[in-house]
Amino acid sequence: MSRRASTELTLRPATPADLPALAEVHLASRRAAGTAFPASVHTDDEARAWVGGWDLTAYDVWLADREGHVAGYARATPTWLDDLYVHPDHQGAGVGSALFETVAARRPQGFCLWVFESNEPARAFYRRHGCLELERTDGSANEEGAPDIRVAWPGPDPLAFLRRLIDEADLVLGDVLARRTALTRAVQSVKPSGERDPRREAEIARRVAAVVPELGEERVARIVDVIIRESLDAAG
Repeated sequence: MSRRASTELTLRPATPADLPALAEVHLASRRAAGTAFPASVHTDDEARAWVGGWDLTAYDVWLADREGHVAGYARATPTWLDDLYVHPDHQGAGVGSALFETVAARRPQGFCLWVFESNEPARAFYRRHGCLELERTDGSANEEGAPDIRVAWPGPDPLAFLRRLIDEADLVLGDVLARRTALTRAVQSVKPSGERDPRREAEIARRVAAVVPELGEERVARIVDVIIRESLDAAG
């Protein structure tokens, strides 16, 4: 066991006075990660100002202290783990696991987080802690523009947790279908022909398949066909 692993680790809620130290952990951890992290779009001083502005009444922020040094921190909401960073000098000594377990113990219903696809060390860490990798994105929704993965810790009742996520996704799907049906109906009045356009529908399938590569273009094309066909039928 290393010397750091043998020294006492204390976890406690962060205070406003701790925020400058947390910013330095954030910066040092990202630098040490190398290519696992995409390049930051912010300067170090911008990152320090961002961390310094956290509202600790809106986040659950836990600090890991080892011999008077801030070894790492975790920041979470009731349903999301937003940050978990360990200072390079304290990595491999159980700090990350202690922070993760603290967050998990306070969220027995489960929670989600985002991990960059390139960050294999973090992905392996979360897999070891019972997390599941869910959907992948092309990165267009994050500042770095880098592909990422939604990861979930499902808690002691994975079925209930995943069904809650499905229920949330189904509401979004319902909203999308309502909009698509309304638009399909509206466009019929301005189209020069009532015939379907196979070339346009193929292009729609290609665009959608780029967002959900796991389905593939052929499956997406079948889904698009059903949506258009049923929307036309409802509009008729």
